[in-house]
Amino acid sequence: MAENDLINQKILRVLSDDGRISNIDLADQVGLSPSACLRRVQELERNGTISGYRAVINPVAVGGGFTTYVTVGLNSHTKSSQEAFERAITRSPEVRECHNITGSVEYLLRVEAPSLTAYKTFHTEILGVLPQVNSITSYVVMGSPKDTRA
Repeated sequence: MAENDLINQKILRVLSDDGRISNIDLADQVGLSPSACLRRVQELERNGTISGYRAVINPVAVGGGFTTYVTVGLNSHTKSSQEAFERAITRSPEVRECHNITGSVEYLLRVEAPSLTAYKTFHTEILGVLPQVNSITSYVVMGSPKDTRA
């Protein structure tokens, strides 16, 4: 089986939209028999192309709803400074995503909090006191007309 052939691409596209689709429905959508489709999905899982399945949670329904993207610049560009920052961020449940990026800052975070007040607490009492942090810029999400994260 070709690792990135058109059928596998179709399987991945369908599963990224609906990870709970039955194998029979998936097979029907991609034009395979259920057994052939299941073999392909299992191989995609085995080789790490599919690394997991997740539920998409409505943040408002669980007490969230205030989303902010935050850029963080570090005061030192050493490996140890980055590792210390990443360890600290991993312990912060408000941080839903942390990306090491190129450009004028080192990190882009997606932060979810219940309110502006809760975000301010995170900003000043968690992020703002990390010794590696040199700059913080917040971008408050006002709406999300397209969001295909799984």
